[in-house]
Amino acid sequence: MRPHKTETGQPGPTPLGIRKPTGFLTFNRELPHDASPRERLRHWNEFHEPMPEEKLRKQGARCMDCGVPFCHTGMLLNGMTTGCPLNNLIPEWNDLVFRGLWKDALDRLHKTNNFPEFTGRVCPAPCEGSCVLGINEPPVTIKNIESSIIEEGFDAGWVVAEPPSLRTGKRVAVVGSGPAGLACAAQLNRAGHWVTVFERADRIGGLLMYGIPNMKLDKRTVTRRVDLLTAEGVNFLTNTEVGKNYAAEKLLKEFDAVVLCTGATRPRDLPVPGRRLDGIHYAVEFLHANTKSLLDSGLRDGNYISAKGKDVVVIGGGDTGTDCVGTALRHGCRSVVQFEILPQPPDRRPPDNPWPQWPKILKTDYGQEEAAALQGSDPRNYLIQTKEFLGDPGGRVKEVRTVRVEWKKDEKGRFSPSEIPGSEKIRPAQLVLLAMGFLGPEDGLLKQLGVPQDERSNIRADDGRFHTGVPKIFAAGDARRGQSLVVWAIHEGRAAARECDRFLMGRTQLP
Repeated sequence: MRPHKTETGQPGPTPLGIRKPTGFLTFNRELPHDASPRERLRHWNEFHEPMPEEKLRKQGARCMDCGVPFCHTGMLLNGMTTGCPLNNLIPEWNDLVFRGLWKDALDRLHKTNNFPEFTGRVCPAPCEGSCVLGINEPPVTIKNIESSIIEEGFDAGWVVAEPPSLRTGKRVAVVGSGPAGLACAAQLNRAGHWVTVFERADRIGGLLMYGIPNMKLDKRTVTRRVDLLTAEGVNFLTNTEVGKNYAAEKLLKEFDAVVLCTGATRPRDLPVPGRRLDGIHYAVEFLHANTKSLLDSGLRDGNYISAKGKDVVVIGGGDTGTDCVGTALRHGCRSVVQFEILPQPPDRRPPDNPWPQWPKILKTDYGQEEAAALQGSDPRNYLIQTKEFLGDPGGRVKEVRTVRVEWKKDEKGRFSPSEIPGSEKIRPAQLVLLAMGFLGPEDGLLKQLGVPQDERSNIRADDGRFHTGVPKIFAAGDARRGQSLVVWAIHEGRAAARECDRFLMGRTQLP
């Protein structure tokens, strides 16, 4: 806990001497310093430095306390998330941080978000994209303030296990321990049910544990929260895959309700000539193996896909592509490039992307920063389509044949990529990582349980009810809505828990 704050979290003797309503006029947006790209490439640790309290309070003061705060709306506009899907009470805890009331800010944050330590690190912050101040000024640093609140809470000892005082005797199985599964388990346990979480991997956390690299989300942060949930009474079973080494029939027999939170784990493939050559991997394979080896042995066991000394091609953008770039650089790759078939986003909002929609503008993440520092340029190449993988006599990939494209409207007015004649190019590649998103959940267990799927292969369960139509089986997260944000997964887990509790008890008091 910072030394100039009292044990109760009340402001200490160093007031800022400013008035809240004028903060956005007085202070500029400021984020914490990061370690330099070359320095952080030497390790696998998080690299964001903490911000002094006085600066954090100034950033909280920038919040305008809007009459209509779009930052916590959590709605979809033009198919994109606008505001926080968890409906976090952002202006309230911004003001509490400004006033130095950290304990109150933490309580307000936990009302809507079970895991602010996760969203404060890995969420792309749609709240900031719809901040009213962001119409004509840089938006409030909501994400950093959120992360600072929860870390202050842990440092001060305010975040402790809170097991329920009464138990209902009902038993609920949650299949999958990603953000949706953990949020669902936390809420159902809070309602007094006995909750068992099934995870097929050797560690709890799902996407949080093995889908996100350690430098972006330290795994001690994940286990810290899992340990709290365990102390509160949640039972975790690892190395247990329902439908394989734990019978689906047994699940239905032993539990009063089941919530499927298995995620959207079928990666999108790239069916071009040479796809079966050695050295071509899904991004999820690459990231999972690296984190597991890092946690097991500090990479000493060699049980990972190494990029050391190789020319690496990452196909696909987004967070997963960035994570592949950052991981390959830490391995010591010879070079890394990132291919995206879409055009480069603009630097400013285009006319068809107005506030408060999510801003579709060019953003440079940590992986691109690091590649630019090491290689001298941004690794991203836009409007590139992969045509073929070429191999050596031993059956390993050695090159990628690409062509540049432009997007044109067809006769029905739909945009599609069209190849530019004479733009073909062959690039060296001894490691290719496919980071093109996910198609939906694996369906083996779903077929065993008779759970219906929609036209996109996701579990069919209505918004607001989360019930699959199969007796006592619910669904939440990416398995239900498709690949999405961690913050949406937590929202789904909480909402499915509420409906599951209503099913078990006839009513619910869960938010």
